[in-house]
Amino acid sequence: MISHFDHLTVLVHDVDAAAEAYAILLGRPASWRGTHPELGRKTALFGLGNALIELSGPLPDAMAMEAEGLRAHLAAHGEGLSALAFGTGDADACSSELRARGVRATPPEQGQARGLDGSTRSYRALELSPRTTRGLPVLVVERPDAQQLMAASDNAPDRAEALDHVVITTADPGAALALYGQGLGLRLALDKEMFGSRRLFFRVGRVTLEVVEDPKLSGEDKDRFFGAAYRVRDLEATHARLRQAGLYVSDVRSGRKQGTGVFSLRDPLLGVPTLIIRDPSRDGASL
Repeated sequence: MISHFDHLTVLVHDVDAAAEAYAILLGRPASWRGTHPELGRKTALFGLGNALIELSGPLPDAMAMEAEGLRAHLAAHGEGLSALAFGTGDADACSSELRARGVRATPPEQGQARGLDGSTRSYRALELSPRTTRGLPVLVVERPDAQQLMAASDNAPDRAEALDHVVITTADPGAALALYGQGLGLRLALDKEMFGSRRLFFRVGRVTLEVVEDPKLSGEDKDRFFGAAYRVRDLEATHARLRQAGLYVSDVRSGRKQGTGVFSLRDPLLGVPTLIIRDPSRDGASL
């Protein structure tokens, strides 16, 4: 049904400026840049071997309903994480399986994107009901060129080689377990009380989805995107490269997992709390 993690979306005002900033952060240029004319949306995609990072924003003069919705969201909430998408090889079969499991979603819809070079890309996508996801935009995407788009162009040790994990906060970890575990069939790798709250770790492809219970949220509050972590091979070199580029980064420190090291962006880039991690046990585990 769901075979991999497809993409994580960052909603931004200016896609071109955001793509320049993320090229510095990730240490690589965008894999693809273009538009979705019928949606009034502009997009840049960064391939990380195991996932795509999608920077998305409204086309300046677009009057499409979705473009207006993007502008309203940016005005109300600012830039930041706005959606995640899982991948499938068969959107129709996935849709049928989701219905059988009681997960509400839209039927698969055909989409098309136009590259800056005039080329076109096709995909099919379905979106889970916000009632099912506790308000988070979650999609499932079938795209024939997924591997081509995700292929990382340069795996120098001071560049991001993979998306390590994505963090979501919730007031109801039980509902998250029902959705991502039983509903979507993601593998639950760990369910543990840590730092005063329950944490669920799901594995999809080679990306971890971490769901953290937030005691400050009430049962009626929607789930929220919190942040993302990228994996590199040479943490110190990456730290030096980003600091030299003018990013405000923390000192390198030991990670929660033995043998790992991490540092964070002290000033979240495009509104996204970001962690950079070195995990020797997962070297080369991007596919």
